[in-house]
Amino acid sequence: MRANLLTDEHLMFRDAFRRFAEKEIAPHHAQWEKEGIVPRDLWQKAGASGFLCMDVDEAYGGLGVKDYRYNAIISEELVRVAASGPGFSVHTDMVAPYISLFGTEEQKRRWLPGLVSGETIAAIAMSEPNTGSDVAAVQTTAVRHGNHYIVNGQKTFISNGILNDLVIVAAKTNPDAGAKGVSLIVVERGMDGYERGRNLDKIGMHAQDTSELFFRDVRVPVENLLGQENMGFIYLMQRLPQERLTIAVGAIAAAETALEWTIAYCQQRTAFGRPIGKFQNSRFKLAEMKTEIEIGRTFIDHCILLHNKHELSVEQAAMAKWWTTDLQVRVIDQCLQLHGGYGYMLEYPIAKAYIDSRAQKIYGGSNEIMKEIIGRAMGF
Repeated sequence: MRANLLTDEHLMFRDAFRRFAEKEIAPHHAQWEKEGIVPRDLWQKAGASGFLCMDVDEAYGGLGVKDYRYNAIISEELVRVAASGPGFSVHTDMVAPYISLFGTEEQKRRWLPGLVSGETIAAIAMSEPNTGSDVAAVQTTAVRHGNHYIVNGQKTFISNGILNDLVIVAAKTNPDAGAKGVSLIVVERGMDGYERGRNLDKIGMHAQDTSELFFRDVRVPVENLLGQENMGFIYLMQRLPQERLTIAVGAIAAAETALEWTIAYCQQRTAFGRPIGKFQNSRFKLAEMKTEIEIGRTFIDHCILLHNKHELSVEQAAMAKWWTTDLQVRVIDQCLQLHGGYGYMLEYPIAKAYIDSRAQKIYGGSNEIMKEIIGRAMGF
């Protein structure tokens, strides 16, 4: 975010998290990429420092700060140290709000303190092998049987999939009702029949644990129903704009960071006796990227302010998500090209940015789905 959007408190928070990221994350991230996961104690350190679930009310251990700019700061700073492993945004921006907004008082007291402290790691499970972005078509079922739901099904591409202690599962409680039959059921670690599959072998984002989840006759107490039965699809539609804005915030920060690396490289790297930035083609490419990034930054900052006022629409969030992630992928590709052969070497951060960026156009709802949302909002 531009500095004029931030108060002194925001700047202090950014400085504190930047120091945390530089000390606790950046020096270790390469090793975590080899291991395919970040350690649980990182979450506990982040929680102890006040960097998880900042908007959770003080009664449940949070800071009670209802200001998305703090969330955006964390997303941006993680990008600037090339840390794609910690799934803080899923935990803080996506899962915790469902519990805060739709949970009962008992559920809030049971789950939120652990989310704030980092003792409990959270995930949300929507995607399935045969449904992708079509939440209304999920095939996982939750059948009421006395005081329990019996959950059966499979989820895939789940961030924090290995580490999670609780996962919000989108499941059909009325399979014949389509979108109107979806409910949100919280499944917890240790429940019989709940199993994690393999840590998926991805192109990039190697330190992020992304896995399949399997539910085989999992008996979940009815007390773990989040909100009202058959209202899950509506809850998801209400909260997905924040998820998509979070993706967009990371995307524009990634484009900005890649351009910074590339400008520095073009100033230092020489060819035919002069810095490669002196060549007209390089200057034109850098100028084009700088312009598009400025346009994107202006729009995303505007979206952040709208979201803080509860005025960000579903269509605007979709616009932000598809346009910035397309821009991110395009900018990083051009930046890699300007690095030449060195850009293809993983010792250069632009190479890692290249392989990490591609998923941005897919998760959170594919960019094709985003355009469909916008098109329908125009009456088509």
